[in-house]
Amino acid sequence: MKNVFFLLLAVFVAFLSCRSDEDSVQKIDQVINLYIDSLGQDMLNTKLTGSYISSTMNDVYGLTDNAPISISIKKDADTINYIEYLAGAKRIAIDSTANSKTYESKIALNLTKKIADANRITNDTMTIQYLSTPNFFQVSKIWYNGVLQFTKVEGQPNTVKIVK
Repeated sequence: MKNVFFLLLAVFVAFLSCRSDEDSVQKIDQVINLYIDSLGQDMLNTKLTGSYISSTMNDVYGLTDNAPISISIKKDADTINYIEYLAGAKRIAIDSTANSKTYESKIALNLTKKIADANRITNDTMTIQYLSTPNFFQVSKIWYNGVLQFTKVEGQPNTVKIVK
Protein backbone atom coordinates (compact mmCIF):
# COMPACT_ATOMS: atom_id res chain seq x y z
CA MET A 1 0.00 0.00 0.00
CA LYS A 2 2.86 2.34 0.87
CA ASN A 3 4.50 1.72 -2.54
CA VAL A 4 1.24 2.43 -4.38
CA PHE A 5 0.89 5.76 -2.55
CA PHE A 6 4.44 6.83 -3.52
CA LEU A 7 3.90 5.67 -7.09
CA LEU A 8 0.68 7.71 -7.37
CA LEU A 9 2.41 10.71 -5.78
CA ALA A 10 5.29 10.46 -8.29
CA VAL A 11 2.87 10.23 -11.23
CA PHE A 12 0.92 13.23 -9.92
CA VAL A 13 4.09 15.34 -9.54
CA ALA A 14 5.24 14.31 -13.02
CA PHE A 15 1.85 15.30 -14.43
CA LEU A 16 2.01 18.75 -12.80
CA SER A 17 5.55 19.40 -14.05
CA CYS A 18 4.64 18.51 -17.66
CA ARG A 19 1.61 20.71 -18.07
CA SER A 20 2.08 24.04 -19.78
CA ASP A 21 0.59 27.33 -18.74
CA GLU A 22 0.25 29.66 -21.74
CA ASP A 23 -0.28 32.65 -19.45
CA SER A 24 3.24 32.24 -18.09
CA VAL A 25 4.76 32.82 -21.56
CA GLN A 26 5.70 36.44 -22.18
CA LYS A 27 4.42 37.68 -25.55
CA ILE A 28 7.02 39.72 -27.49
CA ASP A 29 5.94 42.38 -29.97
CA GLN A 30 8.93 44.47 -31.04
CA VAL A 31 9.03 44.43 -34.86
CA ILE A 32 8.77 47.94 -36.33
CA ASN A 33 7.85 48.73 -39.94
CA LEU A 34 9.09 52.20 -40.92
CA TYR A 35 7.72 53.81 -44.09
CA ILE A 36 9.17 57.07 -45.45
CA ASP A 37 7.16 59.06 -47.97
CA SER A 38 7.56 62.45 -49.66
CA LEU A 39 4.65 63.89 -51.64
CA GLY A 40 3.36 60.38 -52.34
CA GLN A 41 6.76 59.02 -53.40
CA ASP A 42 8.17 55.91 -51.73
CA MET A 43 11.49 57.36 -50.50
CA LEU A 44 12.92 53.90 -49.80
CA ASN A 45 12.54 52.74 -53.41
CA THR A 46 16.10 53.11 -54.72
CA LYS A 47 14.84 52.86 -58.32
CA LEU A 48 12.91 56.13 -58.11
CA THR A 49 14.74 59.38 -58.85
CA GLY A 50 14.99 61.52 -55.72
CA SER A 51 14.61 58.60 -53.31
CA TYR A 52 17.20 57.45 -50.81
CA ILE A 53 19.90 55.25 -52.33
CA SER A 54 20.91 53.83 -48.94
CA SER A 55 19.61 53.64 -45.38
CA THR A 56 21.63 52.75 -42.29
CA MET A 57 20.94 52.75 -38.56
CA ASN A 58 23.32 53.28 -35.67
CA ASP A 59 22.67 52.62 -31.96
CA VAL A 60 22.99 55.96 -30.11
CA TYR A 61 23.22 54.16 -26.73
CA GLY A 62 25.68 51.58 -28.10
CA LEU A 63 28.95 50.76 -26.43
CA THR A 64 30.90 52.56 -29.15
CA ASP A 65 30.16 55.57 -31.38
CA ASN A 66 29.89 53.22 -34.35
CA ALA A 67 27.30 50.62 -33.37
CA PRO A 68 25.47 49.62 -36.58
CA ILE A 69 22.08 47.97 -36.39
CA SER A 70 20.91 45.38 -38.90
CA ILE A 71 17.81 46.34 -40.87
CA SER A 72 15.98 44.91 -43.84
CA ILE A 73 14.29 46.80 -46.64
CA LYS A 74 11.08 44.94 -47.49
CA LYS A 75 8.01 45.46 -49.66
CA ASP A 76 4.43 45.23 -48.46
CA ALA A 77 1.48 43.83 -50.41
CA ASP A 78 1.20 47.14 -52.33
CA THR A 79 4.96 46.93 -53.21
CA ILE A 80 5.74 49.94 -51.02
CA ASN A 81 9.22 49.72 -49.45
CA TYR A 82 9.70 49.91 -45.70
CA ILE A 83 12.49 49.40 -43.20
CA GLU A 84 11.92 46.40 -40.96
CA TYR A 85 13.61 46.82 -37.61
CA LEU A 86 13.59 43.70 -35.45
CA ALA A 87 15.97 44.48 -32.60
CA GLY A 88 19.60 45.26 -31.99
CA ALA A 89 19.73 48.62 -30.27
CA LYS A 90 20.67 48.76 -26.61
CA ARG A 91 17.73 49.38 -24.27
CA ILE A 92 18.12 51.49 -21.17
CA ALA A 93 15.67 51.38 -18.28
CA ILE A 94 13.87 54.69 -17.81
CA ASP A 95 11.05 53.75 -15.41
CA SER A 96 10.08 50.85 -13.22
CA THR A 97 7.17 49.82 -11.03
CA ALA A 98 6.37 46.56 -9.25
CA ASN A 99 4.57 45.16 -12.32
CA SER A 100 6.16 46.87 -15.31
CA LYS A 101 9.36 48.37 -16.68
CA THR A 102 9.82 50.96 -19.42
CA TYR A 103 12.89 50.84 -21.64
CA GLU A 104 14.17 53.16 -24.35
CA SER A 105 16.35 52.75 -27.44
CA LYS A 106 17.64 55.60 -29.55
CA ILE A 107 18.64 55.08 -33.17
CA ALA A 108 20.38 57.44 -35.58
CA LEU A 109 19.21 56.98 -39.18
CA ASN A 110 21.47 57.98 -42.05
CA LEU A 111 19.51 58.33 -45.27
CA THR A 112 21.56 59.02 -48.39
CA LYS A 113 20.07 60.63 -51.49
CA LYS A 114 21.89 61.19 -54.79
CA ILE A 115 21.49 64.74 -56.09
CA ALA A 116 23.29 65.45 -59.37
CA ASP A 117 26.77 63.98 -58.85
CA ALA A 118 26.85 64.33 -55.07
CA ASN A 119 25.38 62.40 -52.16
CA ARG A 120 23.26 64.26 -49.63
CA ILE A 121 22.92 62.61 -46.21
CA THR A 122 19.94 63.23 -43.98
CA ASN A 123 20.48 62.42 -40.29
CA ASP A 124 17.28 61.54 -38.43
CA THR A 125 16.65 60.09 -34.98
CA MET A 126 14.14 57.48 -33.86
CA THR A 127 13.44 56.92 -30.17
CA ILE A 128 11.61 53.73 -29.24
CA GLN A 129 9.94 53.14 -25.90
CA TYR A 130 9.18 49.58 -24.80
CA LEU A 131 6.86 48.36 -22.06
CA SER A 132 7.63 45.12 -20.27
CA THR A 133 5.34 43.22 -17.91
CA PRO A 134 5.29 39.55 -16.92
CA ASN A 135 2.76 38.98 -19.75
CA PHE A 136 4.28 40.99 -22.62
CA PHE A 137 7.24 42.94 -23.95
CA GLN A 138 6.16 45.40 -26.63
CA VAL A 139 6.86 48.64 -28.42
CA SER A 140 4.72 51.30 -26.75
CA LYS A 141 5.73 54.62 -28.36
CA ILE A 142 7.99 55.86 -31.15
CA TRP A 143 9.29 59.38 -31.70
CA TYR A 144 10.84 60.40 -35.03
CA ASN A 145 13.02 63.52 -34.87
CA GLY A 146 11.47 64.31 -31.47
CA VAL A 147 7.85 64.11 -32.67
CA LEU A 148 5.61 61.35 -31.33
CA GLN A 149 4.64 59.29 -34.40
CA PHE A 150 3.33 56.04 -32.91
CA THR A 151 1.42 54.86 -29.85
CA LYS A 152 0.70 51.16 -29.48
CA VAL A 153 -2.80 49.93 -30.28
CA GLU A 154 -3.34 46.36 -29.06
CA GLY A 155 -3.48 43.82 -31.85
CA GLN A 156 -2.15 46.24 -34.49
CA PRO A 157 1.31 46.08 -36.11
CA ASN A 158 3.99 48.58 -35.13
CA THR A 159 3.82 50.65 -38.30
CA VAL A 160 5.31 54.14 -38.49
CA LYS A 161 4.67 56.32 -41.55
CA ILE A 162 6.95 59.34 -41.88
CA VAL A 163 6.16 62.10 -44.36
CA LYS A 164 9.12 64.28 -45.36
